[in-house]
Amino acid sequence: MDSQLVNQLFKQLFRHHPACQSQKHLRQLTTATATAHKGHRVQQHHSRQQRRPYSSRRPGAKPPVGDETRWQQRAKLLNQDMTEEYKRAPMVTAADLWGRKERPRRVKMLLRDFIEDSLYNPNYGYFSKNVTIFTPGEPFDFPALRDETEFQNVLSQRYVEFEDKLDEVTPSDTRQLWYTPTELFRPYYGEAIARYLVANYKLTTYPYHDLIIYEMGAGRGTLMLNILDYIRDMDPDVYARTQYKVIEISDSLAKVQASTLLRSAAGRGHVKKVEIINKSIFEWSQPVPSPCFFLAFEVFDNFAHDAIRYDLATEQPMQAVVLISESNDFFEFYTPTLDPVAERYFRVRDVATCGRYKVPYPTTKLGKWVSSIKPFSSTMSEPEYIPTRLMQFYDVLSKYFPAHRLLTSDFHSLPDAVPGLNAPIVQTRYQRRPVPVTTPLVHQGYFDIMFPTDFRVSELVYQAITGKLSRVMSHEEFMRSWAYLEETETQSGENPLLKWYKNASVMYTV
Repeated sequence: MDSQLVNQLFKQLFRHHPACQSQKHLRQLTTATATAHKGHRVQQHHSRQQRRPYSSRRPGAKPPVGDETRWQQRAKLLNQDMTEEYKRAPMVTAADLWGRKERPRRVKMLLRDFIEDSLYNPNYGYFSKNVTIFTPGEPFDFPALRDETEFQNVLSQRYVEFEDKLDEVTPSDTRQLWYTPTELFRPYYGEAIARYLVANYKLTTYPYHDLIIYEMGAGRGTLMLNILDYIRDMDPDVYARTQYKVIEISDSLAKVQASTLLRSAAGRGHVKKVEIINKSIFEWSQPVPSPCFFLAFEVFDNFAHDAIRYDLATEQPMQAVVLISESNDFFEFYTPTLDPVAERYFRVRDVATCGRYKVPYPTTKLGKWVSSIKPFSSTMSEPEYIPTRLMQFYDVLSKYFPAHRLLTSDFHSLPDAVPGLNAPIVQTRYQRRPVPVTTPLVHQGYFDIMFPTDFRVSELVYQAITGKLSRVMSHEEFMRSWAYLEETETQSGENPLLKWYKNASVMYTV
């Protein structure tokens, strides 16, 4: 990546944050970014792998001795011993920081709390302030398009036009703009979901119970509208029994969803069917005993994870703790004392999978020997990112939605991830180009942090916690089952609804 572009990026990002303007901080962030890959893969590999952002440019050392052996510091960017400051810093959580308007300093927190605060803090979090979701305007007329290439060209043109209009009102080099399959394939994607919902509702609880739908993280509200439009038009009897409830943590997106309902006569007709609940699912405290469907599309990828590294000699797990210094630099420490949430995740995963899951270190004698003789090899493994927040989401479903049926779709793999097992993409967007970096320790609120979901393990954990049966299939398999494919097929026979999102899977309760 061009170093001049990187310097421009971070000068723009931190222009209004004096404490972050130190040369040391800029060097840290520039070093992290300078090794990243260029951001054009999102355009080059649409048919194979998807991720949200889109380009719309116009054509370690050994552990210390003594009492400090409890911590393993990873200092790839700044070779500075911060152990004493780490000991003095108070431990905080994302919940402790929820009401803060300024980013914290001189504190430490678990990595999952750092990520949660970075993404969801209501005052400076990524989803609270910086996200704009692309909408293409009129639905694409796929049968009128020659092939998938023409579809991509038309999409690129609409993307540029969409952002040009935004810049006419509020110019921005750092706008975080991304798309979802709901928007790209509107209304056909939502109609496929609606067919699944209606068919399974009729097979199970109709007419004894209402069709109650919860959607978590509804974006612009497009999926909600497409589902309700379809049910109203195709099955009025079911529509009369339908309730749609959105659970949205972001204040700004909750307002967008409400305005989406009122924007058209068709949307206003659904107002009495819809309730927008502006709160985090993890704050839920009201039991819902009635049967319901629970939708979560591209939600798991932004659930906070813990980072675990393992001592290669003993295989002892050590949990990541992030220190934020007075100068707003980030330092990563590892402690062998696991918090109760991480400990429980390991217990549940071990039981649910019968001990069969990937680990970030060699497990055979030969593998261990080869690892030990590598020059400059570390005593610690690469990090494993464990989905502790996802486990807690399953807890909420089990405790408060005992009669739920989950339907979720998310990425099972992601390109350009940071090093580690189940590691995330960490990226921002500058001058209409995605900019990936190589660490999740980034300035809070300016970077998307997206994790892949290991559906084999996650499904087994879901079953262990909720006691329900489930099934996982590919995005393509699900769409072949529930979409009207002729509506998204181009003249060449190519079907973007099937070819895109090859790296996404669908899981649902059976």
